[in-house]
Amino acid sequence: MATSAAPASPRTRAVELVRAIPMWAWVAGLVVVSAGIRYALARRIVAPWIMVDELVYSELAKSFADAGRFLLRGEHTAAYGLVYPALLSPAWALFDRVPQAYAAAKAINAVIVSLAAIPAYLLARRVCSRPFALGAAVLAMSVPTLLFAGMLMTENAFYPAFLLAALAMVVWLERPDLRRTLFVIGAFVLAYLTRAQAVAILPALATAPFLVSGRRALREFRWFFAAGAAAVLLVVVVQVARGASIFGVFGAYEVAGHTRYTAGGVFHWWLYHWEELILSLGVVPFVALVVLALTARGRPRPERAFLAAAVTLSFWLVLLVATFASEQSLRVEERNMFYVAPLFLTALMLWVERGCPRPWAVAVPTAAIAVVAVTVLPYTKLIGLPAVSDTTALLPLWSIAPSFGGIGNLYWVVLIASLGACLLFLFVPVRYALVVPLLVFCYFWVSQKPIEGKYRQASILDLFQGITAAHPDWVDRAVGRDAQVTLIWSGNTDKYSVWENEFFNRSVRHFYYTSAPLQGDLPEQPLTTDRDTGLMRGPDGKVVDADYVLTDGTVDVGGQVVAQDARKGIVLRRIFGPLQQVSRVDGLYPQDTWSGPEVTYTRLGCRGGSITVTLQSDPGLFTKPTTVVATVDGRRVARASVAPTATELLTVPLVRHGESCVVRFTVSPTAIPKVVTNGQNPDPRELGVHFTQFKYKPS
Repeated sequence: MATSAAPASPRTRAVELVRAIPMWAWVAGLVVVSAGIRYALARRIVAPWIMVDELVYSELAKSFADAGRFLLRGEHTAAYGLVYPALLSPAWALFDRVPQAYAAAKAINAVIVSLAAIPAYLLARRVCSRPFALGAAVLAMSVPTLLFAGMLMTENAFYPAFLLAALAMVVWLERPDLRRTLFVIGAFVLAYLTRAQAVAILPALATAPFLVSGRRALREFRWFFAAGAAAVLLVVVVQVARGASIFGVFGAYEVAGHTRYTAGGVFHWWLYHWEELILSLGVVPFVALVVLALTARGRPRPERAFLAAAVTLSFWLVLLVATFASEQSLRVEERNMFYVAPLFLTALMLWVERGCPRPWAVAVPTAAIAVVAVTVLPYTKLIGLPAVSDTTALLPLWSIAPSFGGIGNLYWVVLIASLGACLLFLFVPVRYALVVPLLVFCYFWVSQKPIEGKYRQASILDLFQGITAAHPDWVDRAVGRDAQVTLIWSGNTDKYSVWENEFFNRSVRHFYYTSAPLQGDLPEQPLTTDRDTGLMRGPDGKVVDADYVLTDGTVDVGGQVVAQDARKGIVLRRIFGPLQQVSRVDGLYPQDTWSGPEVTYTRLGCRGGSITVTLQSDPGLFTKPTTVVATVDGRRVARASVAPTATELLTVPLVRHGESCVVRFTVSPTAIPKVVTNGQNPDPRELGVHFTQFKYKPS
C-alpha cells in the first residue's frame, strides 16, 4: 500500500517561496526600498549647502526646463556635465515654486542613485551566483556616501553611470568583440557626459587587458587600441584647431590641468586617499580584493576580467583624485572616488562564495598593510569643516572623538577596530564567513547616522546664513516668478545671502557686484557708481535699468520697499527709473555686517530727513554694552548703548551739506576674537557691532 509524502515544514515552504520569486523582482524591490530610504533622508536636508556646485546644477536644470538650453545665469556654458541637469529638469518643469521643485529634485536623486543597484547586481553576477550577487548589490546601496541624494550633485548620476561603465568593461574584457566594444565605448561616453572625471576610465581600459591576457593583449585587443589612439589624436587636433587647451576636455576642472604638480606631493596625497578609502570600506573588502587579485592566475576568465577591471579602475580613479587634491583642494576627496566601492564589495562576496581563499603568504601581509594604512592616517590634520562635504568616512570618527579624549586618540580606536576586522577575515570558519559582509553592512548603516546629522546641520546653518525670512522663496512670493529682479552684491553681507536667495527664487535673474566679484566664478558684471549723481553703470558704461533690485542695506538704490529679510538686512525694492545709488556705507568688513571702530554713512542728493540704524552686538565677544556715537559735521547728535544680547535702533537726523548728508558712527569698545587653537587666531579683525540695516526717512 502506497504511503503519502510527509507535508513540508513551514521553514521549507518559506525557502521554496523565496526561491520562487524571480531575481529581477528582488533587484527591483531593492531599487524601490533604497529610493524610499534615500528620499526620506534627503528630505531632512533643508537647503543646498555645497556651494556653488548645487547652485550651478540647479541653474542648468532650471534653464533646460524653461528654454531647452543649458545656461548659467543666462550665459551658455560647456564646463559641466549635461546628463545630470537634464535628469533634474523635470522638477523645475513641473513645479513653479522652487521649494517644491527642490523636493522633487531630491526625489529624482533618490531614484537615480538607487538605479545603481541594477548595474551593481549585473556586475557581481558576472562572477557570483544570484544570491551573492544580490548581496553585493545590497552592500553597494548601503554605502554611506549615498546620503548625497539629499544634495544636487553629479555624484548621484555618476554612481550608476560609473557602475554601468565598469560592467561594460568587464563584459568587454571577457570577449572583446565588436558589439561589446561598442558597449564599453557607449558606457564611457555616458559617464563622461555625466562627469568629466570619467576620463580615468580610459587608462583603465588601456591597462586592464594586460592583466587579463598578458602579452597577448596587444593582439587580442588590437582594434580597440587602434581606435583609442585615433580618438585621442582626433581630440588633440580638434582642440588645437579651436585654439582651445587640450585640458578643455576636463570641463570645469580645466584649471587643474594648468597646475604644476610634484611627484612627491601627488604620492603623498595618493597614500592619504588610499588610506581613507580603505577606512571607508571597512578594511576587509580591500583585503579581499587584493588577495583575489594576487591569486588570480588560473582563475576563470570572467573572474580575471572582473579583478582586472576592479584593480585598474580603482588605481587610476584614486590617482586622478589624489593628483587634483595635491594642489587644488588639499583634502581627501572621498566623494570623488567612492564610486569604486561596489568593486571591493563584490570582491568580498566573491571571496566568501569561493570558500574564503587566504594563502598566508598573501593574506597576512595584505591585512597588515590595511591595518597600518588606516591607523597612520593623520586624523588631526584631516578632520575639520572641509571633511563635512568631502570626506564622509571621517565624520563618524569625528562624532565619537570626544568620548575617547579627542581626535588625537582616534588612532587607537581605528587600530583596535581594523585589527579585529582583519583577524576575523583571517580566521573566520568558512561556514560562518557571511558574517564578514554582514558586519560591513552594519558598519555602513551605523556610520550613516552621524554623517546624516552633519549634513543636516550644515544645510540648516547655511540656509540661516543666507535667508531668515519666513519662506525661502520670499522674493518670488512678493513679485512673482516671472519678474525681473536684479541682485547687487556689495561684499558687505554673507555670500550665502546671494546663493540661497538665487537658488530659491526664480525671479532673481541679473547679477552685479560693486566692489569685488563673489567667489565661485559664476557670470556676474561690475557696477560703477558716479560719485556725484549716484547713477550706476554696467561694464559698457550705460546706466543700468532694473524693475526690482535685491541687495543689502549698505547699497541703497531708493525706490519702494516691496519686501525684506529684516534680520539679514536684505531688501527688495521696486525701482522707478534708472538704477541710482542714493547712499553708501564705508567701514564694514567685506562679506559681513561687523563694523570696525568707525562707520560712515553718506546720503547722495540729500534733502534732510533721518536715518535709523539697526545695531546688534555679540555675547560671545562682549560682556558689557557697546557705545555707538553718531556725529554730523563734527557734532555729536545721537548715542546708543548696545547690550551684548540686545538689538537697538539708533535714529540720527541728517543735515544737508552740499548735495549729500554724512553721518559718522564711532564704536567703543572694540574687540579682537580670542585665540582658540594652538595659539592661532582665526579672526584677527577689530570688531565693534553689527550694522544690520540702514533705514532712511525723508523730511
